[in-house]
Amino acid sequence: MTDLGPGGATAKNMAFPLNAWYAAAWDYEVTSSNLLARRIADTPLAFYRTSDGRPVALADACWHRLAPLSKGVRIGADEVQCPYHGLRFNSAGRCTKMPAQETINPSAMVTSYPVEERYRYVWVWPGDPTLADPADIPDMFQMDSPEWAGDGRTIEVEANYQLVLDNLMDLTHEEFVHSSSIGQEELSESDFEVTHDDRTVTVTRWMRDIDAPPFWLKNMRDKFPGFDGRVDRWQIIEFQAPSTIRIDVGVARAGTGAPEGDRSQGVNGFVMNTISPVDEKTALYFWAFQRNYRLESQVITTQLRDGVHGVFGEDEAMLAAQQTAIEANPDHEFYNLNIDAGGMWVRRIIQRMIENERTRTTNIDALTAEPVK
Repeated sequence: MTDLGPGGATAKNMAFPLNAWYAAAWDYEVTSSNLLARRIADTPLAFYRTSDGRPVALADACWHRLAPLSKGVRIGADEVQCPYHGLRFNSAGRCTKMPAQETINPSAMVTSYPVEERYRYVWVWPGDPTLADPADIPDMFQMDSPEWAGDGRTIEVEANYQLVLDNLMDLTHEEFVHSSSIGQEELSESDFEVTHDDRTVTVTRWMRDIDAPPFWLKNMRDKFPGFDGRVDRWQIIEFQAPSTIRIDVGVARAGTGAPEGDRSQGVNGFVMNTISPVDEKTALYFWAFQRNYRLESQVITTQLRDGVHGVFGEDEAMLAAQQTAIEANPDHEFYNLNIDAGGMWVRRIIQRMIENERTRTTNIDALTAEPVK
């Protein structure tokens, strides 16, 4: 992959690609009876379901006077009625009724955005609809696989989405931010490996023959009552463009073969993260913790969700403080340490996507411009 230089990893780079799939909501948040307002990639959207259950995303601004459609009401099988003057729009965005007149202006439309439902999320494509390929939705199969169980929440982060990605790509911060739950000195002391291609980055770290931190000790005892001993611990962080990160995490009894592939003497989870930019200063952070042991236990599911929520609350406070500092120091460039290697590649991939979009837009504009006479 082309090295984009330091411009791909700077505090001043807050932009986001538009030609991408972003999670906009949990599946249960989008209903056929109500309208859900969300801003994704600085695009105001109104979400709902048609009567047959299909999710829809319309531009959240009526063609007539830009009143927010999300404040309107659902009508019939697939229509939305504007709350201001009663114009109705179908799921394709075309106006079907105007007040006090039978003739409908043929230009009366709002944008209908590509939407897909997958992995318990409703995904939206805010960019060029002709490029929206559902095959490009990031792989999060653990979210709805019968072999995994778990749950998650949404965090409204007062920080740029790339700061959240930075935070997830370098987990050595756990030693300092999460010292009471999952942090330990071995995180900073252990070696790691970074691999990448044009759309993914993977950071792999193993910590052998260590004490289990409190979070993982509890989980080992959930599966192996009375467990007391040393463990091998792993973190395998996988970024998928533009903003999804799956983290394969767990511990196993030390020396039982986990690094070689046998995790039967341990507990394995996946921290599922997909982050959607709201604008350049805020983001929606959708996360879940999925596990492949004790699938029948709702108690463990709830305990894990609430425990991880507490850990991520510590991240949220740090990220908001970081965003405030960035805004107070607009000329500051990030300094990079060895531990930032994964995050650097993530930022370069994102920057490349943004630059490709700008180049494409420039080329289209040149092709469609009127010839000089």
